[in-house]
Amino acid sequence: MKIPSYPESRDLEMGDKPLLDRIFTDLQPRISELTFAGLYLFRLAHAYRLSMIGDSVLVLGKSYDGDSYCLTPLCGNINHALSILFDDGWSIYGADEQFLSTYLTDGNLILVEERDSFDYLYSRGELALLPGNRFHKKKNRISYFTRRHQYQVAKYSAEHCNGCLELLNSWLNIARNKSNLSLNMEVSATSEALHNFALLGLEGIVITEDGTVTAFALGERLNRETAVCHFEKADPFKEGLSQLINREFATLLFTDCSYINREQDLGEAGLRNAKLSYHPVELIKKYRVSRTLS
Repeated sequence: MKIPSYPESRDLEMGDKPLLDRIFTDLQPRISELTFAGLYLFRLAHAYRLSMIGDSVLVLGKSYDGDSYCLTPLCGNINHALSILFDDGWSIYGADEQFLSTYLTDGNLILVEERDSFDYLYSRGELALLPGNRFHKKKNRISYFTRRHQYQVAKYSAEHCNGCLELLNSWLNIARNKSNLSLNMEVSATSEALHNFALLGLEGIVITEDGTVTAFALGERLNRETAVCHFEKADPFKEGLSQLINREFATLLFTDCSYINREQDLGEAGLRNAKLSYHPVELIKKYRVSRTLS
């Protein structure tokens, strides 16, 4: 379906995948939101809509708090698109430092670091091998699990879908005790990813014990050097299992990539500590940008 001209817009659809895939191949993005699957699976959570200013494709959305924003324009005359968006009072979300230095050098702009949205970038080789003393605790936890469990590791396929959904439901029942606005939206996106992984171009890893799925992870290629892990769930009562699925994802998938982007922590203290404990090579900063009122 044709993308309407701004200020008109329409919902993001599965049929937009070929176009957005071509755009992202040219763009070679570094931030985790900029894949078709990443947008499509969270299209309801963020009310994503497509629009165009000239030849520039726009993704309009809303935060979990309901604030409207536009992701960085994806192609075409980006400066022209930004000028119109700022004139109309839009804020731009997801601007990384490269985008800032290229397009957002105007002194009349307000730049706000979105720390809770920073992406964690890791060496794939380090996640796969866990070398040296820095990863000693991770290796110990994996050893604790592997000594006590008979398990199998396989690449994700449709036959694993129901087992992964059962694990996801169990995880949700435990996680409901946490106050988290995005929880149900995350579960919905994960479920859709499990059902439609092939259409969306996702790949994954599952760990099973006696035919029961106890952990899974799904991701895709983000750019030529980087894969992104969108979803990872493990039985929380099995010590060392989350470390194992993390290692197996890095070991078995996207082996030609140098890096893995494991997305953001959303400000959750426990998740932040866990992500930092894997020694990221970089935190990819993201900014929300708006124009000062004249």
